[in-house]
Amino acid sequence: MLPLDDPQWKSLRGGYKILYDPTDSLRRLYAGENPKAAWAELWENLHHQGDVGDASYASVPHIVRILKDRSDPDWNGYALIATIEIERRRRQNPPIPDWLLHLYESAWNDLMTVALRDYAKTNDPLTARAILGVLALCKGLGELGALVYFDDSEIKEIFDKYMG
Repeated sequence: MLPLDDPQWKSLRGGYKILYDPTDSLRRLYAGENPKAAWAELWENLHHQGDVGDASYASVPHIVRILKDRSDPDWNGYALIATIEIERRRRQNPPIPDWLLHLYESAWNDLMTVALRDYAKTNDPLTARAILGVLALCKGLGELGALVYFDDSEIKEIFDKYMG
């Protein structure tokens, strides 16, 4: 993973297609300092209306490590990683840079084990849905992984429409 003190972070772009350095928020998450604000900043800057950038991709290995190190599952990490992956695949976003591809893929390989551990622990529907989306993406099921975008009422509406 790209070390948080690497100067390359200063040259990466986030969801707004402008330079964005997420290292302060990632450091706060590692330290457990004001996670709500840190997640909000990452959500705001790593993804914007379907757009993601190389800062988004470079953040994924760190988010996986943060999830792995936490004792309680957090929907934010799973939903944000799923969002980055979904938008990477379906939008006209930049490809993962060659220097980052192995790190990104390695993080996704580690993610399945972490997600299965956390799925067994959680009783929170939002967290469970985000983890299920990640697990679907881990298995190459992109459309099913997109369930992270839907809330309970939307899922019920889809279910009622097609299964009702």
